[in-house]
Parts: sequence; C-alpha cells; structure tokens
Amino acid sequence: MAATSLSPIPAAVPSTPVLWTSRTLSALVVLFLIFDGVTKILKVPQVIEATVRLGYPESAVVAIGIIVLACTLVYAIPHTSIFGAILLTAYLGGAVASQIRISAPAFDTSFPIIFCVLIWAPLFLREPRLRAIIPVRS
Repeated sequence: MAATSLSPIPAAVPSTPVLWTSRTLSALVVLFLIFDGVTKILKVPQVIEATVRLGYPESAVVAIGIIVLACTLVYAIPHTSIFGAILLTAYLGGAVASQIRISAPAFDTSFPIIFCVLIWAPLFLREPRLRAIIPVRS
C-alpha cells in the first residue's frame, strides 16, 4: 500500500490592515450577538413581542438567548472560531426559515444571510486553511 502524505497548508500571515479589518468585523459581530442574546435573557418586551410574532412561545425566548450567547462565545475564542461560525450559521438558518414561514419582507428574510456573511468574512480574511478549502477565483 502506498503511503500518502498530507501537504500542509502554507501559513500565510495576513497583512496588518487585513488582520485589523478582520478583528474589527469579528468584534462588531460579537457585540451585536451579545446584545441580541442579552436582550432575550432580560426579556425585553420588544424582543418578546418579535419572537412571539415569529410563532415561538414566550417561554422559549430565554433559551434562544442562551443558545446565541453560547454560540457567540465559541465564535469569540480564536481556536474554536470556525466551529462557532458553523453553529451561528445554523442558528441564523433557523432565523431565515422563521422569517420565510411568516412571509416576512425581503429585508427581514435576507438580514440573517447578510449577517452570516459578516460572521464568515473575518475568518476568511485571517485563516489560510479556510481560504484553501473555499477558494475564490480571480
């Protein structure tokens, strides 16, 4: 049997402006998601109302807030950020499905998708292994 070797992906370090752009985007994403999770845990009336309008029981709001905060924590830790992005993508996929189910306006339906791009963009900018498996052709 022939031996196979895995060639390591070169560790190309992003330039300083790219790295700081990436960090800034990540920080904005994390701050928004913390705000979202905390408002759910604190049961802010507008958040409760919006969640109930989507068809979820009021009793589910705190659990949803805990889930988004847990996923955000995993995303915020550099060694687990890609796994966190996967978890947040699943969470936001549910948000898209919920918006479609109630026939929400196009912006409401597309916002979670746009936000998902904002979650993945910083990782794509700073992580050569991610760029290697999701090549963008020029």
